[in-house]
Amino acid sequence: MWLSPDWPAPSNVLALSTGRFGGQSDGIYRGLNLGDHVGDNLANVAANRQRLLQRLPAGAQMQWLEQVHGTQVVTLPCQSLRPQADASITAQANQFCTVMTADCLPLLICDAAGSQVAAVHAGWRGLLDGVIEQTLQQFSATAESLLVWLGPAIGPSCFEVGSEVQQAFVSRDPNAAHAFTPHRDRYFADLYQLARLRLRHQGVTAIYGGQHCTYSDPSRFYSYRRDGQTGRQASVIGLLPPERSHA
Repeated sequence: MWLSPDWPAPSNVLALSTGRFGGQSDGIYRGLNLGDHVGDNLANVAANRQRLLQRLPAGAQMQWLEQVHGTQVVTLPCQSLRPQADASITAQANQFCTVMTADCLPLLICDAAGSQVAAVHAGWRGLLDGVIEQTLQQFSATAESLLVWLGPAIGPSCFEVGSEVQQAFVSRDPNAAHAFTPHRDRYFADLYQLARLRLRHQGVTAIYGGQHCTYSDPSRFYSYRRDGQTGRQASVIGLLPPERSHA
């Protein structure tokens, strides 16, 4: 029903990504809408969030963010109920980093030792401005020992952008031109390729995922570009308490 990253993460790392299945929202939000800022019935959203929480270990704490397409990274636990940030990181068990998306790219990150995890919300603005780089800098481990999973996002044949977006990326890195396909007087942008490029520049080589398109799969995913007013799915990662880790 939900996605589990196909990656060789340590056994004490729990990661998942939700879709539309299994929730009680209806109408244009049909399914497991987790966004409480999109106009859905808040009681339904609360019930959907509780359903997600029940998938996590007893006592788990989920940290929701006020995402603003920026580069701020918050360390968990934090005192703010809903910090304004687009990424979170933690080294504490049962603290679950969470980002919501509906076309933007979610990244889940862990180190090979299972001592730190992070979740990143990356639209094109966040990618351009360095939200990935800002998050990687918070890890104690080297980039070569990190694992990254790219969750469901709008695919490369659906994400249409203007020439100003293409030029902004290429001005930072000429290799970014390969992530843009001309389409009439605009471009199709490949968020997955742009993210991989940024990750590899930082020394990350263990990159997984990147095969789901939110826009072209309406039965499974919410998509803002496709539907306008719609729900949000979430990508979640945390460290299991010692008694919940498995061999």
